Amino acid sequence: MTVPHVILSGIVGSTAYGLAHEGSDIDRLGVFAVPTAELHGLHRPKESHVSTRPDRTLHEAAKWCRLALGGNPTAMELVWLPDELYEVRTPFGDELIGIRSSLLSASRVRAAYLGYATQQFRRLEAKAAGPVTEEVRRRTAKHARHLKRLCAQGLELYAAGRLTIRLENPQEYRDFGERVADDPAVALPMLRAHERAFDETASVLPERPDEAAAEDWLRRLRAHLHADVTNGN
Repeated sequence: MTVPHVILSGIVGSTAYGLAHEGSDIDRLGVFAVPTAELHGLHRPKESHVSTRPDRTLHEAAKWCRLALGGNPTAMELVWLPDELYEVRTPFGDELIGIRSSLLSASRVRAAYLGYATQQFRRLEAKAAGPVTEEVRRRTAKHARHLKRLCAQGLELYAAGRLTIRLENPQEYRDFGERVADDPAVALPMLRAHERAFDETASVLPERPDEAAAEDWLRRLRAHLHADVTNGN
């Protein structure tokens, strides 16, 4: 899959968290920009490109901004990666990293991270309700790891305004996954504890994100690509 005007892209997922094992897929996430002239046509350009082998998701710049402003955990990962995990990093990508904190808000971070964590809990509950095979056990452990990670990363972002992608103690998350695979009831107290922690923690984030920062960045990107075409580049 060749997508023009990729402005920021990197390795995300289990590799970035430090949870990858032998045989794990390498997930990539990125942002691309549709040529400005294509935005004026009858049909809207495609906003996302998803491929497998390699596993890569690219969101158009405006869509990525909407996701980030909504607190989407997957989108937010991209602008908090360790430097060595970026594979494409343009000046506009650097600018996007530079405004990452402006895109955050307390209510949306809380809702998004706890919402995604709850989805993981529902998935492991559903897996546990059926016959317990080795595959079910593996999937249950995976959902549990993601549940714990989302809770921990979301609370850090909410409380401190920063997101640490590389987990400090990956083994702790693996062990938690195995305990939940043995007894799914272990997961609920952890989720409830983090819900209480959000309730009891004062957030450093504003109540609303700074949409103007994203709007300014996006308009300058559109103007830059329009100028490239006008100048024959």
